[in-house]
Amino acid sequence: LTKGMAVEWAKYNIQVNGIGPGYFKTEMTKLLYADAEFDKWVCSRTPSGRWGLTEELVGALIFLSSSASNYVNGQMIYVDGGLLASV
Repeated sequence: LTKGMAVEWAKYNIQVNGIGPGYFKTEMTKLLYADAEFDKWVCSRTPSGRWGLTEELVGALIFLSSSASNYVNGQMIYVDGGLLASV
């Protein structure tokens, strides 16, 4: 979807990119990180060894919404503590 929309909308000077979060501690995931077994699994599988914090998404968001990313199009920025790099 990101790549397809990026190609279609580029002629209008609209860039389409995405942020791919890993496991983050949020209100919606509270039951997951409260489960000791699942928490241990996430931490052992993620190279950073922990859950992400929502404020750690801000840097990618600021980059993509700034002029620094004007020539970035059709990309996903994964903020996942290295999870996808280790798969």
